[in-house]
Amino acid sequence: MAGVRTQKTRGERNVFAASDENVMMKQIQATHAPDGREFSVKLLLHIVEEIFHRATPAPGITDVVQHQGSREAQLYELEEKVLQNGFNEMIDMLSYTISKISCEMSCKCSGGGDAHATTSAIFNLVSNYSWDAKVVLALAAFALNYGEFWLVSQLFLTNPLAKAVALLKQLPEIIEQAEALKPKFEAITNLIRVMTDVAKCIVEFKELPSQYITPDTPEMLTATAHIPTAVYWTIRSIVACTSQIVGLTSMGHEYIASTTEAWELSGLAYKVSNIHSHLVKQLALCFQHIDEKRHHEAYLTLVRLFESVHIDNMKILKALIYAKDDQLPLFDGSTKKRASLDLLRRKSVLLLISDLEPSQEEFLMLQQIYSEAREQPGRAESQYEIVWLPVMDRSTLWNETNKKQYEDFQSSMPWYSVYHPSLLDVAVIRYIKEVWHFNKKPLLVVLDPQGKVVNPNAIHMMWIWGSLAFPFTSLREEGLWKEETWKIDLLADNIDPAISSWIEQGKFICLYGGEDIEWIRKFTATAKAVAKDAGIQLEMLYVGKRNPKVKARKINGDIVNENLSNVLPDLNLIWFFWVRLESMWHSKVQHKSTADNDPIMQEIMTMLSFDGSDQGWAVISKGSDGMAKAKGDTMLKSFVDFESWKQSAEIKGFLPALNDHLRELHSPSHCNRLILPGATGSIPEKIVCAECGRPMEKFIMYRCCTD
Repeated sequence: MAGVRTQKTRGERNVFAASDENVMMKQIQATHAPDGREFSVKLLLHIVEEIFHRATPAPGITDVVQHQGSREAQLYELEEKVLQNGFNEMIDMLSYTISKISCEMSCKCSGGGDAHATTSAIFNLVSNYSWDAKVVLALAAFALNYGEFWLVSQLFLTNPLAKAVALLKQLPEIIEQAEALKPKFEAITNLIRVMTDVAKCIVEFKELPSQYITPDTPEMLTATAHIPTAVYWTIRSIVACTSQIVGLTSMGHEYIASTTEAWELSGLAYKVSNIHSHLVKQLALCFQHIDEKRHHEAYLTLVRLFESVHIDNMKILKALIYAKDDQLPLFDGSTKKRASLDLLRRKSVLLLISDLEPSQEEFLMLQQIYSEAREQPGRAESQYEIVWLPVMDRSTLWNETNKKQYEDFQSSMPWYSVYHPSLLDVAVIRYIKEVWHFNKKPLLVVLDPQGKVVNPNAIHMMWIWGSLAFPFTSLREEGLWKEETWKIDLLADNIDPAISSWIEQGKFICLYGGEDIEWIRKFTATAKAVAKDAGIQLEMLYVGKRNPKVKARKINGDIVNENLSNVLPDLNLIWFFWVRLESMWHSKVQHKSTADNDPIMQEIMTMLSFDGSDQGWAVISKGSDGMAKAKGDTMLKSFVDFESWKQSAEIKGFLPALNDHLRELHSPSHCNRLILPGATGSIPEKIVCAECGRPMEKFIMYRCCTD
């Protein structure tokens, strides 16, 4: 008998190594004739997995008797699962087929039959079933034999019935050879694991949702083409495992003493493992396709939702911020506790959208505006809530470092925020980017109490007017501009409390900037001398340049140390002065204003052009009496020439006379640069020069300043 077995093994090696797999698979495909019969493949596979899990041998076969503890809880759990899913009805239908497969394998394997022939015979028995059902039915048949073998092995020392059966199956003799058989059982266990993995993978393909992926989808077509091969080699491996178990129980010592085929099982395990790896990759592609379809569907749902009319804002907020019934998706910055979306019902909500590292300057300034509004809760301007929606790049690794960073930043906010960035669905992030045009720069999207978007970005309104811009609609923005004229109040707002006091006292106010300290020294000294000579009270305030860095801090220090003029003590205030000007420009652009048709727009562009140059500049004003403005050298020359227009200043007034003299000095030759921040989504195609009205040339500038 050992000779027969050895001959069979050599034949199996030849088939495994050299058979024409295409011809072989055509034979297998020819047996496939599904008739539509269905059963819960997943439930049957679960029972099979239970058998394999409980039957896994310990390092020494005799060790299994040590695992005779209480199993009541596990038995109850299994029984509940079986009863709830109608297992009994299903097994009534399948038991005959499973028994036939089991008998086929046992008989053919005990007789030393050819593995491919046995595998083909099993395919004939399951011809009417789908591919996933075929492989699971074959696994179930093998589990019967395998489970019986290990059940008797585990019980024969303590159960007289098991002892009698074990004697007939020569198990005591096998157990005595435990160490010699260890490699064989390890190989079987490993092969069972990869066979089960492949079966689970094939079942997953079958259960993919048909509404998101169809059989003709390229990813699915590729998988479908490989599944028959995967099923064949899994069943072929089942036959090999059965041969090992049957060989042990039918030939006993003779089989144990023969050359083992552990290497052959390892070869099959390697092949089936490779098949599994390929299927897993293909399954991942299918899941990716499904996710894309789901996300697109969710995105379209979101689009429709925002186009619909609602009685309150809850549908919109729940669509934006994923919230299960048992979840509190918000973090309340005032109480430092998790909170429900219901707290925002029928309120005006400002969605602060940024990445995970928002600008500290913008955050601090917004915090100041928000806190000031909260100091007078009865005012109409304070009747809004802010919710921070952090847009996280899905490729970002969420580790302890950025988790701590996020939580620290979240805790420092006085308003609401999403408890965790993952609560923003991929479809929501797509909507934020494609419809609201988010691209790194923070947005402040305004939802009215019914959830309607009344302003896709109120951040500019917030910087210009603060909470006075409530309810932050485009109509309100238009109304606020109608009330404005170009004067020092609008230009400087409350960047320094002293400005309001200077206006009340009727003083002349000079705002100036630039980074040439020598020009600053000459200009401030000359301006003070002119003010004294003209008999006017002049206050000067240095407002620096956009994006102040270390150099601005040094200049501030020099000005203070040399007592040249007043300064803004905090660089954030210099930043805010310029970001308000940028916001005025963006706000005007949104309302189709240009330098041609809007005097305020012309003044804004002049100020931004001043900052775009490398020179100093100055603006002089007195309350609502108008302004004088010029580049640094021109303004300095006017002051140096004061004697020539002093008499005119005494007659007309200081500002009108200064403006007359500046016009005399004006040269049509100029080169103005207007630097606008990128990634705003509102850069117009045509911009005219604030000085001469001609279209400006358009360049793209990348800037990195470390000074």
